[in-house]
Amino acid sequence: MHLLVFLLFSLVSLTVGAAEITKLRVWQAPDQTRFVFDLSAPTDFEVFPVADPHRVVIDLAKVVSRDSLKLPPGLTQRVRGLRHGRTPQGGVRVVLDLEHAVEVRHILLPPRAQYGHRLVVDVIDPPGLVRRPVAPPAVAKAAPATKPAAPAPVVTAAPVTPTAPVIPGAQIAPTPVASADTTPAWRQDGVVIAIDAGHGGDDVGAIGPRGTYEKDVVLAIARELQTLINREPGMRAVMIRDGDYYVGLRQRIERAREHRADMFVSIHADAFRDRRVKGSSVFVISRSGASSEAARWLAERENAADLVGGVTLEDKDPQLRSVLLDLSQTKSLETSLTVANAVLGSLRKVGAVHSPRVQQAGFMVLKSPDIPSLLVETAFISNPTEEQRLRNQAFRRKLATAIRDGITRYFDDAAPARQRMASREIASAEAAAAEARRHRVSRGETLSGIALHYSVSPEHIRLANNKNDDVVRIGELLRIP
Repeated sequence: MHLLVFLLFSLVSLTVGAAEITKLRVWQAPDQTRFVFDLSAPTDFEVFPVADPHRVVIDLAKVVSRDSLKLPPGLTQRVRGLRHGRTPQGGVRVVLDLEHAVEVRHILLPPRAQYGHRLVVDVIDPPGLVRRPVAPPAVAKAAPATKPAAPAPVVTAAPVTPTAPVIPGAQIAPTPVASADTTPAWRQDGVVIAIDAGHGGDDVGAIGPRGTYEKDVVLAIARELQTLINREPGMRAVMIRDGDYYVGLRQRIERAREHRADMFVSIHADAFRDRRVKGSSVFVISRSGASSEAARWLAERENAADLVGGVTLEDKDPQLRSVLLDLSQTKSLETSLTVANAVLGSLRKVGAVHSPRVQQAGFMVLKSPDIPSLLVETAFISNPTEEQRLRNQAFRRKLATAIRDGITRYFDDAAPARQRMASREIASAEAAAAEARRHRVSRGETLSGIALHYSVSPEHIRLANNKNDDVVRIGELLRIP
């Protein structure tokens, strides 16, 4: 009897103060697999790769596992098995059996938003490895119409309202191909549109009153837009994220540049404190800060996503402050503003717009110096009516069509013949020309009068000179875009 009491007391002593692994979540991307260990408290850990055979060892000190720690079904790349067991020191060892050598990154994150302590381990393909595409996630049923206490099911591809089955893109008629004499030069040369579905994986984004995840509806809209763009002669779409996984904010820019994108469109469906707020918005980058309190609040929320996703935000590259790239970015911002206005005009035909003007804010994904970029807030998912519309495939297709129409209108009306906007050589030449085109303000001159003289808009002059208003001063030297 005394021995049994002693053994029970020893077992309790070993588990007192130990953290728990409450859950293991796994997200697969084309180039990496992310493992997120949800913990009840922080703990010491060690992560290291081992060769012959290739595997990754994750040692967590003084923890017990409430979860079964199993790989989810459908995991097809780089990780072929998971084993775990207790260590003599009272911890847990997890071993990931691999298909090939990998790079490993890890970080222990403090509680944030709906998450507690997390150990994030990224298993990354080495450079040069031939990667296989990730199959799209299976369609899930819609969430029940109750206020959620936990994450809601995915509604990526299926409409919530009862409608006839629709194959994405199948009912969209292709745009007729014009004759060679009437085809615009940009359609002959071809342009690449990078489509960025916000959030993903562990970062669900905003959550609607019915539990709809922002990451799901924006991916569905992005896929609709991809189908529409690929049906346009002379246009090709590339998806920055084409599955339920997280991509770092800076990585999104880098992937667009790797594809030599001519334009970058980031799609979101954010939330606000007041559920009555509704309507679409279109944003471009602002180097002088957000243009309104609402825009600033949204910008801070989006930039925080990198921390939620497990990647530490880095400071801006000092080279981007150089004169040449600064001028190149100015030209890119002018183009962004023009196409953003075209997209906003198209969105007005779909529903309400939150702001009648294009907004400016410091979204990280819009900071590419050489690719015109815009961010579309398709609707406020925090508004119950707009959340319901976002859950409907027909409405998502209307949003994608409006974005497509705005982009093609820009290229038809404003894109120079046979010019790739993402070309660094052209950006440098335009930067040199912009450097030489300046105007010194004289007595009695106004910003609107100067803009009229140079046949540009006051808005573009403000953007080129980081001005927040139309006030000009005698002797001030203005850069004319």
